[in-house]
Amino acid sequence: MEGTNNVVLLDFWASSFGMRLRIALSLKEIQYEEREENLFDKSPLLLEMNFVHKKIPVLIHNGKPICESLIILEYIDQVWHDKYPLLSSDPYDRFQARFWADYIDRRSIYSIGRRVWSGKGEDQEEAKKEFIEILKTLEGELGDKTYFGGDDNLGFVDVALVPFTSWFYSYETCANFSIEAECPKLVAWAKRCMQIENVSNSLPHHHKIYAYVFELKHKFGLASLA
Repeated sequence: MEGTNNVVLLDFWASSFGMRLRIALSLKEIQYEEREENLFDKSPLLLEMNFVHKKIPVLIHNGKPICESLIILEYIDQVWHDKYPLLSSDPYDRFQARFWADYIDRRSIYSIGRRVWSGKGEDQEEAKKEFIEILKTLEGELGDKTYFGGDDNLGFVDVALVPFTSWFYSYETCANFSIEAECPKLVAWAKRCMQIENVSNSLPHHHKIYAYVFELKHKFGLASLA
């Protein structure tokens, strides 16, 4: 298959956006080289391949860069479409999947999550409220389905969202609340996803994420962890 042996992923282990691509590449059984980036000292290759935003992740396929995780995710799905399709062949279903994946990023789950683990006082409480509101909306879209993609397989939205759940433990510990108590169906969905080896092997353990959060809080002189 074209380009199967010439795929490079510029990534950082704790990046939920990079985790999306690791899951997709694993599901599709694509061999690739992963190059770990230092976000505080970016490599010349990253600055060359993503000269506009200078951010990870970047997928380099046959020497050509593709940037922005949802765009890369769709690229992977189209180029390697014969193995584990993430987007439906139905135009309406594809539109819905793109809409909800876009919702996840437009509502800035990453940025709000950062406020949850790094904030304090009223700002942290407001971030928690906003974070749960977003998750409840997503839980409503999930409904009684096994996965966002349906009852059989992970889909585009599942792959876009599940990496953020690896940070849930850190959010809960730093802000003293329970996501499962607020969104039990969504947490049950996350646990189902983690039973799939392609997912669990692509995500770091939540204790490793928590240790990284602890490191960041000290690096930036934030208050001690709860």
